[in-house]
Amino acid sequence: MTAVTDRPDRPDPLDDVLGWMLGIVFRGYVRAAEHALTDFPGGPRGYQVLTAAATGPARNQGAIAEELGIDRTVLTYLIDDLERPGFVARRADPTDRRSRLVDVTDAGRAAREQRRGALRQVEAHLLGALTPAESATLRALLQRVACSTQAIDPLRDLCQAVAEVRPEPAAPAPSPPHTAADPARPRATRSRRRSDD
Repeated sequence: MTAVTDRPDRPDPLDDVLGWMLGIVFRGYVRAAEHALTDFPGGPRGYQVLTAAATGPARNQGAIAEELGIDRTVLTYLIDDLERPGFVARRADPTDRRSRLVDVTDAGRAAREQRRGALRQVEAHLLGALTPAESATLRALLQRVACSTQAIDPLRDLCQAVAEVRPEPAAPAPSPPHTAADPARPRATRSRRRSDD
């Protein structure tokens, strides 16, 4: 995709589309993060799960899945991957015996800190076109947008969100009543009338 500055007379219509911009940055981040976390259990998503579990008091899998927007079944496999090397441990929730809390171990915290430096390098590379002040501003703005989106997205009815963005189509006009001479009248009705004559 050619940048707008290269063709000021004919800018590419995609260059100012938010989805396109986010997609380009996201794909670049995912590729670099997967490389940095290639041997980490669960890769970048495993790291996100570990980070979410390490934030605040121990929570159950459902709460972590909701926060990260990960299917609960997928999250179970990711936690299994993190449990094998001893990064997390599951324990029964004292307030709900059917629920399991996810605790991060000392080994998990150490692994997270070690990989955090690698991800910081990935982020610095992606934001290399910005000054330190611009990078800090972008992070602050993205954090605000992400937090406001997170507040409405996982718990919101997507059909309702779409309805608010796209107006409902106009109701079709009522069809005129059928008459005896109407060719659109169902054949069965006409033949029944003939048999009654």
